[in-house]
Amino acid sequence: MKSKLSLFLAFILIAGILTGCGGGGAEQGTGGAPEGQQVMDTCYYAYNSTPVINLDPSVAFSNEVIVLNNVYETLLKYDPFTKEFENVLAESYTVSDDMLTWTFKLRQGVKFHDGTDFNAEAVKYSVDRTKEIAKGASFIWDVVDSVNVVDAYTAEFKLNNPAPLNLVVASPYGAFIMSPATKDQATDWFEAGNEAGTGPYTLESYTMGDEVVLSKFDGYWKGWEGKHFDKAIIKGIPETSSRRQLIEKGEADITIGLPPEDMKALETQGGVDLRYETSFINMMALLNTQKPPLDNPKVREALAYAFPYKDAVDYAIGGFATQAKGAIPEGLWGHGDDLLQYQEDLDKAKALLDEAGIKEGELKLLLTYMSGDEGEKKCAELFKAELSKIGVELEIRAMPWESQWSMSKSTNVEDRQDIFMFYWWPDVSTPYSWLKSLFYTEDEISFNLGYYSNKDVDKLIDDGYKASGSDLEAAENLFIQAQEKILAENPAIFVYDKQDLWALNPSVKGFTPNPSYPLVVFFYDMYRE
Repeated sequence: MKSKLSLFLAFILIAGILTGCGGGGAEQGTGGAPEGQQVMDTCYYAYNSTPVINLDPSVAFSNEVIVLNNVYETLLKYDPFTKEFENVLAESYTVSDDMLTWTFKLRQGVKFHDGTDFNAEAVKYSVDRTKEIAKGASFIWDVVDSVNVVDAYTAEFKLNNPAPLNLVVASPYGAFIMSPATKDQATDWFEAGNEAGTGPYTLESYTMGDEVVLSKFDGYWKGWEGKHFDKAIIKGIPETSSRRQLIEKGEADITIGLPPEDMKALETQGGVDLRYETSFINMMALLNTQKPPLDNPKVREALAYAFPYKDAVDYAIGGFATQAKGAIPEGLWGHGDDLLQYQEDLDKAKALLDEAGIKEGELKLLLTYMSGDEGEKKCAELFKAELSKIGVELEIRAMPWESQWSMSKSTNVEDRQDIFMFYWWPDVSTPYSWLKSLFYTEDEISFNLGYYSNKDVDKLIDDGYKASGSDLEAAENLFIQAQEKILAENPAIFVYDKQDLWALNPSVKGFTPNPSYPLVVFFYDMYRE
């Protein structure tokens, strides 16, 4: 979920002045560093897409995860490797025997960036606001009937069904706690560059679609003793060659998504800290189930058999991935090892098209992908080449994320793409994140960009979520059953589960990626030696 940005020229200039909005009343920041020179207290993240699409913490549901998780905080933070929770704004919590009441004891002495005290009223306000706006990842709160203020530092959540609320309140989307003072602000207050979090950094300034500057919040409750970055600059740079050059020259401190061949070249030449990390990010191609001829299940099945999965893993991602089995990535509960895994079989694909009455040369399809993403580009090109062998013409169109996104939401079905290729990563680290967002019937289009609807699948997803609070094994079985039905109807081609490829300046220490917070760099935990 990314988009094309301008070139990274200002990033290497001395004290380049931003043209974006000042955040939270702060002065505009300086978005540059001396060429070839490191700034000890500043970390530069050369991101492969736009770092900001929506700054409203109740609404944001895309790339801004990398910004907002440094500005705002949640009650808990989740470690998927240990399956343990870190207390953040909550100091502890208890759960009733029926799992319908969760009580959180809150941390005292915490201030929002606007000076307001953090307390239970702020928790209630934040959850209620997100539920009321009902956009972005607000669905994570569907299980919550009410948030009650027991006392100043005790918040009680009443659920309508048992659910893993500890995972929900640790979500990197939709679970941010914001200052209640924002209730008096106009709806566009956040989009003007303002924020009201408790996190270690304030939003100093930003240029929409280009750059974000974060500065340390002096009143941060953890304090600033020890080694930390005082400032962070996140710059959107879709051009892979530019990101590699910046890392090689030491002008950027960290980047993500370099092509495998670049990573291998950097490994050979040395001088860069390379990380190959577990991720919960997977690539898929959503098929437009409402637009002929893809409304025919046989045609969608034919496309599933025509996709070059092995070449996608070996060539497009350089082997730093595994072929997907269903919607849920390997390593996350709900992943089904025994699920149907399609393999390329062009003879079978051609036979299915014949059964559907599609003659050679008749089928012309449009695939969109995000410009600047080499993995998506290569997968699309490979798919185009294979489809041409069975008489299917595939137009592949690289688009800025905002344009790809806009086309997918066109009110006229005929104006939408046939195939939407992109990556998905979690909001909450449960199968519900993928299945609810991508394959649950939607009245208003959000991320179900195959426009798929199956009431039996909807029920399995709902039942799985309800069971996840009390019987994880039962929930997992229900989510796997939902995937079996999805695989039988092919509203998507599941391509691969990828690794995150990070490249860092060797002087940067303390970087520990967490796949439950995809692509996020937690700058407070890092420093330069």
